[in-house]
Amino acid sequence: MIANRTARYSMFALLYFSQGAVLSFFTALNGLYLLSVGRSIADVGLMGTIALIPFVLKIFMGILSDRYALFGMGHRKPYILIGLLIQAVCLVLVTLIHPGNQFPLYVLTAFILQAGMALYDTCTDGLALDTTPESEQGTIQGLMVGGRALGVVVVSGVIGLLVQRTSWSAAFYLLAALTLLPLPLVWMVREGERPAERKFQWKAFKAFSHLPVIALGLLGALYSLIINGANELVNPFLQQKFSIGYDQAGFFTMVWGIGVVIGGLTGGKISDWLNHRRATTIAVGLSLVSIGCLPLIQALPMAWLLVGLFGLAYGFYETVYFAISMQRTDPHIAASMFSILMAIANIGTGIGLGVSGALADSMDYPITFWILAGLNLLALILLPLIFQARRNALPQGS
Repeated sequence: MIANRTARYSMFALLYFSQGAVLSFFTALNGLYLLSVGRSIADVGLMGTIALIPFVLKIFMGILSDRYALFGMGHRKPYILIGLLIQAVCLVLVTLIHPGNQFPLYVLTAFILQAGMALYDTCTDGLALDTTPESEQGTIQGLMVGGRALGVVVVSGVIGLLVQRTSWSAAFYLLAALTLLPLPLVWMVREGERPAERKFQWKAFKAFSHLPVIALGLLGALYSLIINGANELVNPFLQQKFSIGYDQAGFFTMVWGIGVVIGGLTGGKISDWLNHRRATTIAVGLSLVSIGCLPLIQALPMAWLLVGLFGLAYGFYETVYFAISMQRTDPHIAASMFSILMAIANIGTGIGLGVSGALADSMDYPITFWILAGLNLLALILLPLIFQARRNALPQGS
């Protein structure tokens, strides 16, 4: 590993900052970009669903990395380098594609880009687990989460201004350059032997024959469907209602991102302070109210407030679900169970992106937001099933 602590911290922070930068484009501007060239909001949702497939397959990327070292560099470093290069190359190539006339090619490029991102995301997590001393694990996790949030918050505003004043190509070139920032630090990594217990354990799938774990997985899919489906529609809805420019869309995403950070910090504290069931009930209520109020926006000042509230609900719900997932999994196979739960949540995201786009295209935005808000009530059915058994009553790995 990198001996210098500052360089090691910088590498993990930059890897997630680069990911957040690219995610800021997909959150803030991709929908507006496609709409500006004549594609429908249903096309935006379809693309989101297809492009997300690599994140559903992250488990298998982790297994590949566990099993095969490449080029004599180790089990993590070469995959991170490959993932970063794939992402950067795709961001350059996309400047040559017109999504209005070449939509399938644009979607394919986005799929490959997301495959690169999923690859280096998976292996960065693995590298952190493999090489970080226990005394630094909290710091490293904080730097990674903070780096990604900073990437979304800062870069979304910058690329919005860049597109408004120059061109889409300039934004893609900037994102490609930001992708390459961590490369020199990743190249310095020297991997040692990996602990055997870090490898994926297939017996974790057996836990999903038990009702509390099934319900937990369904909650993850449901919350991801709702909040990501709604998030995809926010800027297109605001553009339709107020004719916002790309710079304003970027700033709205900044406000949303700040809300996510605040919601994440608040959700973590409340989850520790109250029990997880009460914290989840609060998360459901926040999601229902914040999404349900979005169609009621009548003026831009109100939009800033409600987009920030929705970001807070997003971060709160996500953090609380992660906390439940970690607390309710069998400690013998916790990492593997958590990977499966995250894959299920990503399936929910993919469904949410496709369904919300199709609904908005056929029923308009307000009705779609209200449908998504109402789906939160299904979570109240799942909570008694999740919390009917104590943690020590969950299936044990053996």
